[in-house]
Amino acid sequence: MTADAEPRPESSDGPSAPPAPTGHTCIQGYLKTLDSSPGVYRMLDAQARVLYVGKARNLRARVSNYARPAGHSPRIARMIRDTASMMFLTTRTETEALLLEQNLIKQLKPKYNVLLRDDKSFPNILVAKDHRFPQIRKHRGAKSDKGAYFGPFASAGAVNRTLNQLQKAFLLRNCSDSMFESRTRPCLLYQIKRCSAPCVGHISDAAYAEAVRDAERFLSGRSTKVQEELAEQMMDASEAMEFERAAALRDRIRALTSVQTSQGINPRGVDEADVIALHMDSGQACVQVFFIRSGQNWGNKDFYPRLAADVSAAEVMEAFLGQFYDNKEPPKQVILSDAIEDGDLMTEALSQKAGRKVEILVPQRGEKKELVSGALRNARESLARRMAESATQAKLLAGIAEAFDLDAPPERIEVYDNSHIQGAHAVGAMIVAGSEGFLKSQYRKFNIKGDELTPGDDFGMMKEVLSRRFARLQKEDPDREQGHWPDLLLIDGGAGQVSAVAEIMAQYGVEDIPMVGVAKGVDRDHGKEEFHRVGKMPMALRHNDPVLYFIQRLRDEAHRFAIGTHRAKRAKSVAANPLDEIAGVGATRKRALLKHFGSAKAVSRANLVDLKAVDGISDALAEKIYDYFQDR
Repeated sequence: MTADAEPRPESSDGPSAPPAPTGHTCIQGYLKTLDSSPGVYRMLDAQARVLYVGKARNLRARVSNYARPAGHSPRIARMIRDTASMMFLTTRTETEALLLEQNLIKQLKPKYNVLLRDDKSFPNILVAKDHRFPQIRKHRGAKSDKGAYFGPFASAGAVNRTLNQLQKAFLLRNCSDSMFESRTRPCLLYQIKRCSAPCVGHISDAAYAEAVRDAERFLSGRSTKVQEELAEQMMDASEAMEFERAAALRDRIRALTSVQTSQGINPRGVDEADVIALHMDSGQACVQVFFIRSGQNWGNKDFYPRLAADVSAAEVMEAFLGQFYDNKEPPKQVILSDAIEDGDLMTEALSQKAGRKVEILVPQRGEKKELVSGALRNARESLARRMAESATQAKLLAGIAEAFDLDAPPERIEVYDNSHIQGAHAVGAMIVAGSEGFLKSQYRKFNIKGDELTPGDDFGMMKEVLSRRFARLQKEDPDREQGHWPDLLLIDGGAGQVSAVAEIMAQYGVEDIPMVGVAKGVDRDHGKEEFHRVGKMPMALRHNDPVLYFIQRLRDEAHRFAIGTHRAKRAKSVAANPLDEIAGVGATRKRALLKHFGSAKAVSRANLVDLKAVDGISDALAEKIYDYFQDR
């Protein structure tokens, strides 16, 4: 790959220099520097912001189309008019250009491209194979751990439900290796029949390995065979009058049936595919993706790509495919509701990425057509709900602007809250809402670091959180061009919190951002909130005002996120084992210490002689352990 960035010859700095050309005149200036190589081009405005990223089989031919003064759609005409410069990257093949184009679109987020805004990785189920007793767990991200992967699932909820039932059915462990090694007696999961307790030898290696094989067979689509075998074992146990074992097998069969029921309708003739359907209406679009793996429906998810005006369904679908599979492995088949223009090129790109053949289909009849019709119905209904919600959200944002005398409805609202118990495990939380509702990918948590803070100093905590937030914004987006700056701050608190935040805003020179404190009001009743602003008297909204309910939801969401973050931090602290921090104390020695003393707390109180008496603990290590706890 080679890079060519060939801007127009710059005019002199003298006062008589003519203005730099823009539009098709500007684009024409690049034609003499281009050849027929494939590659990617970028169109930039006068402030060097990327307007559009595109690919071309022949760069000169593609750019010459933009150099024509007429014959363009309104969207393309506006894009050409705003173009002040271009950049080019040549590639060896058109497939390479396609992959590079989608990567740059995701990275640069150009104004005139179709953009997939929600592109998180999807969770899988991992049966880990790096241990004598394999662990079954949820996995997200690169498949670097040794084991068998099953997925993707549409959501973490779908994975958790499936794991919950698989634990009932196959009794596989989900604890970490360190916890497994430190167990001296079965945990609660064994008591409620969710684990076979291999950690303390309640199941043999062979029997556990058989359960692992059954779980893998079930996840691979051979569920009927597994259930038939369990049914035979249940009948044998019943005839042998082993009623407790028969009841356990019955519960396992029910658990497997529950998994199948939650999956809905499973296709008969499609083993591995993504079914992708697109519905467009009034300048908005919904793409619905159904995940079919091992002949089973593992859930669906909807996406709402950002569209420029007058784009075609083929263009939206092609952009979605390129960006969606940029960080995901494509399945054997990709079944679409709408054909794309460069189908052969996209097939080659996905096959190259997967390292095997990938087939792109637009079915016209049969079961695949029925699958697409179902996905299309979901896309149509999801978009209708979203458009209705957006209309309601727009009214609420307009109501907020009217209530707090804002110049315009806020496009980005940031809500802040703190959570702690008498100053311990203190965290700050920020949630974000806008015209599309809660933007959970924008949520942020702040571990309170201030050593000088008095425990429980809510004002000091809020100051620290806002200081860190504004410092980061000024560093990453000083010109406020990337949409990261809030149009309105909501602070959970009254006049004191507002005064503390105003002090920080003045320090960073951002007093122009509206800020409102939301206090509980009289008797701290829900519905009697008071709103505090700098230099103004407290105010309230009428009890049944929809804007009041909306602000309550925002405040409650911030409170929920703050409490959840605080609890996670506290639980992590409680679960931490100080033995893990001592060099030389591995899993085996830690287990020996816990078995001898009963708990880490008892180890911390032990004298040197008792530590030396533990099997596997040398005199030098005993002294190290003793000194560690004495220093603490």
